[in-house]
Amino acid sequence: MIVKDIINKLYKENNANKEELLFVLNNLNNEDKEYLIEKANEIRIDNYGNKVYMRGLIEFTNYCSKNCLYCGIRAENKKAERYRLTEEQILECVDLGDKLGYKTYVLQGGEDFYFTDEKMVSIIKKIKKKYPQNVVTLSIGERSFNSYKKMFEAGAERFLLRHETASKELYNKLHPNSSFKNRIQCLKNLKKIGYQVGAGFMVGIPEQTNENLVEDLLFLKEFKPHMCGIGPFIPHKDTPLKNEKGGTLEKTIIMLALVRLLLPEVLLPATTALGSIDSNGREKGIKAGANVVMPNLSPINVRNKYSLYDGKLSIGDEAAECKICIESRIKKAGFTVDICRGDNVSWLKEHKNI
Repeated sequence: MIVKDIINKLYKENNANKEELLFVLNNLNNEDKEYLIEKANEIRIDNYGNKVYMRGLIEFTNYCSKNCLYCGIRAENKKAERYRLTEEQILECVDLGDKLGYKTYVLQGGEDFYFTDEKMVSIIKKIKKKYPQNVVTLSIGERSFNSYKKMFEAGAERFLLRHETASKELYNKLHPNSSFKNRIQCLKNLKKIGYQVGAGFMVGIPEQTNENLVEDLLFLKEFKPHMCGIGPFIPHKDTPLKNEKGGTLEKTIIMLALVRLLLPEVLLPATTALGSIDSNGREKGIKAGANVVMPNLSPINVRNKYSLYDGKLSIGDEAAECKICIESRIKKAGFTVDICRGDNVSWLKEHKNI
């Protein structure tokens, strides 16, 4: 097998088998990597042009009932400074986003059951009443089918739930007292209800192999999420994995490019984590096929408290107030900023009335 031939197959057919994908990951040299990124960018241009969609991120609670070994807001981290935004504060963040022109708000938090279905429904309805054309995206972890359904019926349209790893064995090691089966079922439930669904995984987590990464790619190809969040593992000083080596920008970029080739129409964020490990990380991600950036709308006094990993960008050009800064960096990289709804193109074809 020749790596470039497999990349060409991915470009033409948007598909490859397990052996081919593993061969690419095991044998990619610098020249092949440049070619992979070039072809991924071409696929993105074919489907979305050179647009980068902006979403306003609202990190509204850092309480979490889970104990994921890598996460700084895990329940057992007693050093975390906890906070919850009030409904009024969340709506103020949305108002700020509207003033800045954003048409999508991402409500993200730990698995905090203080925010009951009733509370979430109230928040969603108030946002949609004031800004009916704008999109509410949720990223609040695992809940029941009925819970997801209530929030969908209240007006939420998208849901981000990273599967983290498609390896059941690795998932169980990293997520004590959690169920891999339930995680996957939640993703299926969200799709069945009608959400635009986002999955995704970390790159470089301890004990992860190229075989595991191929499992992630094959899972995504089969599940066909509308969105996919990929970021490098970055250790947090107050977690059991604090002394582990983090994931690299290079490997994360490779995985972004492969996802773009396998899923041409996917919405693919250049994550905050990319910008946290490399000052030009997000720009490099965009050049490899990513087409979404999520600036922070959260109040400045809580941004550092939503600490999933060490060194997270939280102020400066990650702040929504520095929109001009972010836009200029995207434009300098050769792309245009778009603050419209930015729907997945395949979903849009099915919902032409939107």
